[in-house]
Amino acid sequence: MARPSQQLDQALLRSGRALYAELGCAGLSQRRLAEHAGVSPGMFHYHFASKDDFLRTLLQQLYDEMFESLASDAAAPGPALARLRQGLFGMARFVREHRPLLLRLVLDAANGEAVAGEFLRANAPRHLGVLVQLLEEAQRRGELPPVRHPLQRLAVLMGAVLAPMVMLPAMQALGVPLKGASLATQVTGDTAIAERIELALSALRQGGEAA
Repeated sequence: MARPSQQLDQALLRSGRALYAELGCAGLSQRRLAEHAGVSPGMFHYHFASKDDFLRTLLQQLYDEMFESLASDAAAPGPALARLRQGLFGMARFVREHRPLLLRLVLDAANGEAVAGEFLRANAPRHLGVLVQLLEEAQRRGELPPVRHPLQRLAVLMGAVLAPMVMLPAMQALGVPLKGASLATQVTGDTAIAERIELALSALRQGGEAA
């Protein structure tokens, strides 16, 4: 008997990306996935042992796309801050593209969904670790001054560059009035992301133990 097309598992995973932000771990059923992907429900069990197995594959596939790009940026030649700048820019664009899904993931983890919690515990240290390594390298090379509390630098970067990608669009969605130009111009657009990265790196360059 011929093996069913391997493209069917990717069709199911694409449907998972489309549906997860709305339905979350609890609401994402095998039937809904099969209907959305246009495949028979039996194909789900052919490719995935269970819904939890599907969710792990879905989340890991999405994360690995971002992490592989970050790791490539981090390993490139050149100054550590230049590689950090590029890595942060890629992460911010990833958050922009997948913000609803990422918000649902955090909400699921907070609500005790085991798959979401396990995923975050396993993967969050990976990209944070890359950023910390780049910051440490920048200090060793003299691109950044030494600091008493190195995690403060990571907090500055995450707060300045990535947090606005989630917080301000969420506030706007809740009806909180935000004055000025559009979010795309001030927060989520490529130019806005690059400006925040430069502001954050400038703050890190000016900081240090003497401050």
